[in-house]
Order: sequence, then C-alpha cells, then structure tokens
Amino acid sequence: MESMIRDISLASSGHDKINWVKNFMPVMAAIDKEFSVSKPFAGKKMVITLHLEAKTAYMAEIFQHAGAEVSVTGSNPLSTQDDVAAALVEDGIHVFATHGCTEEEYDTYINRALDCKPELVIDDGGDLVHILHTTRRELLSGIIGGSEETTTGVHRLKALAAKGELEFPMIAANDAYAKFLFDNRYGTGQSTWDGIMRTTNLVIAGKNVVIAGYGWCGKGGAMRARGLGANVIITEVDPIKAVEAVFDGFRVMPMDDAAKIGDIFLTLTGDKDVVVKRHFEVMKDGAMLANSGHFDVEINIPDLESLSVSRRTVRTNIEEFKQKDGRKIYLLAEGRLVNLAAGDGHPAEIMDLSFGVQFFSALHLLRHGKEMSHDVHLMPEKINTKLAEIKLESMGIGIDALTDEQRAYLNMN
Repeated sequence: MESMIRDISLASSGHDKINWVKNFMPVMAAIDKEFSVSKPFAGKKMVITLHLEAKTAYMAEIFQHAGAEVSVTGSNPLSTQDDVAAALVEDGIHVFATHGCTEEEYDTYINRALDCKPELVIDDGGDLVHILHTTRRELLSGIIGGSEETTTGVHRLKALAAKGELEFPMIAANDAYAKFLFDNRYGTGQSTWDGIMRTTNLVIAGKNVVIAGYGWCGKGGAMRARGLGANVIITEVDPIKAVEAVFDGFRVMPMDDAAKIGDIFLTLTGDKDVVVKRHFEVMKDGAMLANSGHFDVEINIPDLESLSVSRRTVRTNIEEFKQKDGRKIYLLAEGRLVNLAAGDGHPAEIMDLSFGVQFFSALHLLRHGKEMSHDVHLMPEKINTKLAEIKLESMGIGIDALTDEQRAYLNMN
C-alpha cells in the first residue's frame, strides 16, 4: 500500500517529536519492551484512526514492534502533523493523512487505510466504525473487534448497539478508569487552555469563562480555568452534574443567561448546537468561542455566519465574525478541537495511560474477541489496575497493600 502524506522530507522533524515524547511515556515503554519480544499481533492487520501527532505515532510504532501491520489515518484534519506522518512512513507504517485535508480527502484516507482489510481497529469519534458499517460492509466479516477513544464515539457505538446493528465487539477505551479519570480531566483541562492561550496570547485571569458541559472533560476545563484566575460559569442539562458543579464552587446557569456575560465560551459536551443563533445575538463584543468536544458541531457556525456581515482570519486559528451592530465574535480553530487544532494535544504523561488502555484493549480483543458479543464492552478492571501500578512504579511511588485479614474482612461485607 502506498501512503498518502504531505512530504516525506519532513520526517526528520517528526522523528524528533516522537523521540521527545518517548522520554515521558514509561508505561508505553514497558509495554514495548515486553511485547516487542513476544509479538502477539504477528500477522494481524490494524487500522488506527486517531489524532496523528507524536504520541499517537509512538503507540503505532509499539503495535508494529508487537508484530502488527499498521495503517494510520487522522481523526481530525487540523490535528494531523505532517512531519510526524512522514516519520511513520519512514518507519514502515502506512499513513493516509494530511494537515488541513478536505472532507472528501478525509473519507478517502480512511477508505485507503481500510483497503488493508484490518482485523483490529482503533477509532476516535466513530467515523471509522461508521464507514465500516455503511460503505465498507464487505470488510465486516474479517473484523475481530475494535476500541473507541472518545466519549462522542462511545455514544455513537451505544446507539448502534441499541439498534442491534453493531457488527463486532467494541471496547469503550474512553470509559476505562485509567483513561477518563486522567485523560479527559487532566489532559483536556491542560491542553485546552494551552491551545487557547497560545492562540490568543491573552490573559485568562478576571475573565468570565463559560464551560458548557460538566462531564470529565468539562471538570478538567473548569478546574484549570479557575486555577488561571477566571470567573467560571457552568452550563448543563444534567441536574446531577449541575449540582456537582455548584458543590465544586462554580456558578451554574442556562446558556441563555451565560451568553450575555461570557468572555470565553468553551464547549465540552459531545453534542450539537450547544451555542446557537440566539446566544450569538446577545454576546459581548470580543467574545471568544472554542470547542474541545470532539466534532465541530457544538458551536453552530452556520448560525454565526448568518448573523455576520464579514468573516475573516485575524490571527492564525482565529476568525473574526463581525455583526451588523459592529460587535466582533471570535471563533478559535474553526470550532474544531482547540487543544489539538491549535495546540499539541494532551501531555505525553497523560496519553501514556490512555494509550496503555488502547494497547491492552486490542490485546484483549485479539485473545477473546471472537467469543465476545457484538456490543460495547468495558476493559477488564485488572488491566486498569496493572496500568496504574506500572505508572506508579515509573514515578517511584509506592502504596500500601491489604493484609490477608483485611481482604477477608472486605470480602465478608
């Protein structure tokens, strides 16, 4: 298979990025050391659709070392790093991705990757699985199973499974404790504000920051915004999460009210139309909009454009929408994931755990997938524990252990 990338001459820079993150991913290094010898994936073909940057590249290389024939595509046009893609191709991995590709190219890349006839897949958001269930159904019989990286993708999978239409087992990697407790909270929290701050070069302290959604990603975004000195407002549709936000010390109100006072709006819900026309109509002059909720549908960009007399790029990754009354509303990173489209994504130490989940999910499917039901499954708890133990050991941290008497006591109750 011939790869489709921007420029192979960029590979040197890509190798530098990959080598840098390797220094901070001890869990993945331990996995690489063990399974590059036993090669459990020997003879197996795999397609990985994730944000194609250095940490993803390192995971792809580890699967390759473990014996797999790996094809990689990007899950977001703006998060693909062309130099990293080139480095992977130099290392013998099939890559189909370019930064800033069109929607048509995006679909072409996924289809080209699927031409390898994979037995295992890793998805991010559900597009790969969707294509397998619609236009590439001839490949379904060869799929052992797959895993899903995001909350949005898990929602799509569960909807498919509820209708009895999921054609192979999928592990909700996103729902593993070793993933969402760290990746969604600390990873999203830090990388989102990194993307916003490096893009705008503006202070966060003192601003009214509106966080839409108080799931694990929203919690991380809110926590970091408060740490930066912002006045944080939470909008929610779930009463329990709203109460939690109040008890965590945040203001909670409907978006209709928050739209009037917010300086920065950050959507992290995984749903569409979170910020729409009526909200844009009452926003302050200079309000900024950003999304970290996977797809670019949370902020209704057609609504914003319909209200605007002009749309122009005023700074890299910032578009200005001038309203009829002279107000200016700014959209960051085209409404796509601001932490990846305008930044480098989650820190390496965080993705060390998340990609450990992905590796062991694929290994579990390899060993047990043919007996698993065509449903959305959780990763076995013992794998979460193993990953946490490796992480603690790498940080030089020890913890207590239960005595036999304590174990017996807990088992009795």
